[in-house]
Amino acid sequence: MAEPLKNLLHPGVVTAIADRLSAVCPTFERTQFEALAGANLEALELMQRSLQIRDALIETLPQPFPQAAAVLGDCLPSDERAGLSGWALLPVSQYVAARGLDDFELSLTLLRALTPHFTSEFGIRVFIDQHQERALAIIGSWVTDANHHVRRLASEGTRPRLPWAMRLPKLIRDPLPILPILKALIDDPEDYVRRSVANSLNDIAKDHPDLVAGFVAEHIAGASFERQQLLRHASRTLLKQGHGAALSNFGFAAPAGIDAAFSLDRPEITLGESLVFKLAVRHTAKTAQKIMIDYAVHHRKANGTTSPKVFKWTSATLEPGATINIEKRHAIRPITTRRYYPGAHRVVILVNGQEAADADFELSLGE
Repeated sequence: MAEPLKNLLHPGVVTAIADRLSAVCPTFERTQFEALAGANLEALELMQRSLQIRDALIETLPQPFPQAAAVLGDCLPSDERAGLSGWALLPVSQYVAARGLDDFELSLTLLRALTPHFTSEFGIRVFIDQHQERALAIIGSWVTDANHHVRRLASEGTRPRLPWAMRLPKLIRDPLPILPILKALIDDPEDYVRRSVANSLNDIAKDHPDLVAGFVAEHIAGASFERQQLLRHASRTLLKQGHGAALSNFGFAAPAGIDAAFSLDRPEITLGESLVFKLAVRHTAKTAQKIMIDYAVHHRKANGTTSPKVFKWTSATLEPGATINIEKRHAIRPITTRRYYPGAHRVVILVNGQEAADADFELSLGE
């Protein structure tokens, strides 16, 4: 079994933070910090642990904030010394978010220095939320930074719906202020940065689908292979939804002359088992057609209705009269993000975003 994520912040991390702070700040209240940060730590979840360590920093670091910022800066690794890195810096970035708003530029400078050693994407968001124009003016200048972690912070930290982090409601309503950042990084040499750009565009697509489809259309002509990959990943939600303009951006027109024969290997399944799908797609039109095949599992909810979850499958170009036969195994197993209910479920085949075939199955939860 995989190690729980919460164990990334364990008592040894608290000790490491205390060691480093004591080394650079002789007046640091180590005993108090360790008592506050470590209290009942193992009973807490990951973010609760981080916030408890942050609160211990608030109680024990020097005041005012510029003095604490200097101490934290000295805790970071350099060419001459080892220092704090990895998950130990999550509560540090949260400390900056909690205490640094009145020292705006100093705080952003510290978060920029911190991010090569552990991302500052969680700490930077309060600055964007509280002072968006001022923050984006500084963050926007990072798109040309020599360090790819800093460039990624420019895109990842400004994501409107960053997972695990506070949302940015102003950018959810109007994402136009971050488009220059995304445009500047669209051909970044690091895949790490480009994937962040794609994820930010995908966030935006959930609220502004036409805007993202238009952005992709504007940037796809003559695109390199790397940029095409980025734009496709940015469009993944729109493609699953069958958004017409998004499909058109990648050469997928409304399906014509498509006959689909679809079956499941059995009509009933127990939670923990797998379904096997078999699909035959025949193309009867007179011209070749590019198709994208996805499938949606309509999961039963507590009230008896169903809710679809779309999964990617495959794509192909079909010549007139051609038939493709494909098979897929789909596991119906317990996951932390879904609660299963017994009863009727449905699988729907989507061709270029449109329903082409379906089949039903019954789910039982077993003993």
